[in-house]
Amino acid sequence: MEAEQPGAEIQRLQLCINDLVGILALPATWVRGEPPAIVESLLDSLMRMVHLDLVYLRLRDPVGDAPRELVRFDRWRQDAPRPQEVGQLLSPWLDADPQAWPARLAIGGTVGGADLAILPQRLGLHGEIGLLVAGAARAGFPRETERLLISVMANQATVGLQGARHLSEQKRVAEELDRRVARRTAELAAANAELRRQMAERRQAEEALAANERNLDQIINSIPGLVWSTRTDGTAEFFNQRYLDYVGRLSGAMQGWGWAAAVHPNDLPGLIDAWRSIRAQGRSGEAEARLRRFDGAYRRFLLRVNPLHDEEGAVVRWFGINTDIEDWKEAQDELRDTQAELARVTRVMTMGQLTASIAHEINQPLSGIMTNASTCLRMLGADPPNVAGALETARRTIRDGKRASDVIARLRDLFGKRGTAAEAVDLNRATEEVIALTSTELQRCGVSLRMELADDLPPVTGDRVQLQQVILNLVLNAAEAMRDVDERQRELRIATGRLEAGGVCLAVTDSGVGFDPAAVETLFNPFYTTKSDGMGIGLSVSRSIVQNHQGRLWAEPNEGAGATFRLSLPCRDGSPGGMAAAAGQAGHP
Repeated sequence: MEAEQPGAEIQRLQLCINDLVGILALPATWVRGEPPAIVESLLDSLMRMVHLDLVYLRLRDPVGDAPRELVRFDRWRQDAPRPQEVGQLLSPWLDADPQAWPARLAIGGTVGGADLAILPQRLGLHGEIGLLVAGAARAGFPRETERLLISVMANQATVGLQGARHLSEQKRVAEELDRRVARRTAELAAANAELRRQMAERRQAEEALAANERNLDQIINSIPGLVWSTRTDGTAEFFNQRYLDYVGRLSGAMQGWGWAAAVHPNDLPGLIDAWRSIRAQGRSGEAEARLRRFDGAYRRFLLRVNPLHDEEGAVVRWFGINTDIEDWKEAQDELRDTQAELARVTRVMTMGQLTASIAHEINQPLSGIMTNASTCLRMLGADPPNVAGALETARRTIRDGKRASDVIARLRDLFGKRGTAAEAVDLNRATEEVIALTSTELQRCGVSLRMELADDLPPVTGDRVQLQQVILNLVLNAAEAMRDVDERQRELRIATGRLEAGGVCLAVTDSGVGFDPAAVETLFNPFYTTKSDGMGIGLSVSRSIVQNHQGRLWAEPNEGAGATFRLSLPCRDGSPGGMAAAAGQAGHP
């Protein structure tokens, strides 16, 4: 036996050398070969030379029309797994370093239930081509000779696949070049034909253009609008009949600059300046002015004008149309008045929710006044009178009276009917004043309040009362959302902070019933409400107020229970904000 071992080893080395020679010869057979044939030859050669039970090949990017995954077994069976199934089994290690792969792998039913010793090999220096996995059930796999054969085979496969990829790319480029040449040839032929057709048709187009110019007056005159045209110097040359009927003047009186007589005297200077600017720019423009009707009434019009260019791009004429916008303007004015009134009504509606809080705020100082007044009378009626004590009691009476007066003043500001006033607003201070009005209501509802107001918060520009109305609405909505919550604490969190992109923000977070994320935008629609006794205008008005302050108001469901309403406003001085004051989304409190 000892004498036979060296011979067997020499025989294995000889077979290995023969196999190496065969492997080194493979690229010559792969020259100009198709990628699928290269892959098939690679796997068949490995199975034959190394007597493997499993060979699995996975390419990172398919080469040509080669499959992305391919597998070979030592025998074919009807129930042989697909390459994707083997790939799923090997997936935990496919992207790992080959040194980190396990020495053996339980394939299960894949190859008769035996465990395989496996040897992974990268294709390419860093595995950029793909991965080759060889496996065998026999003991002692892989021997050094087998490891050498598989390693050389992987290197040869890399060379062959790279060559196939280059050939495939060259073929693709050549085919693309052929397609482009063919397309360009067809385009040139079509362009030549089109050029000839245009020179067959140019004279006809010139004749048609002349006919169109002759019919232009008739065409414009049939348009249902106040249509006009001018020369390049701005002097009028044409008005359709509808225009002449509206102003009640003849065409001759409107020629040149005669049209200016129908413009309201206060609007004429601005209109002439706008008309001069539009002509200087040589492009479309618009302006607004009041035109006098034939009966002497003035109505607002939107004047739009477009230039007509020649072939060189020079303006040869101007065409315009005037649209009556008087009714639209009145509707806009009415809408603004309605929005302002709706905001005031919303403030008044919230008074009902604050009745207990208001009564508490006023009753406290009034009760103090009555108590102090009674005490003062007793001190003065004593024998001898306690003048010093009576004076101190009188001072407390005045203090409580002033406190009651301040409460009433705040309520008058909040619920009174007044115009918008732009001023510097401290968002922290405005929030604290709202909380002072709602503290009793929150206590009555069993709500625990947590305030996290950022230090050194820059002021914003806006109407303090309107912004407080928004905060008040958000606080009361949060309390309402927690009214029926019994299984957890009713917690209300109010936080302010700076935005990373500049500006300030405020967040109102509750632990209430929350809302459906799919209906997040519906919350701000007018007359949409989830309350049985609500009108659905509070959030809509609040968003309008914030948008009028160049800000943004939106809602987010919490990860747990409840919801968070956020508003952001620009800083008064435009200074950039720092880091946000509290947790949440980046830049949000």
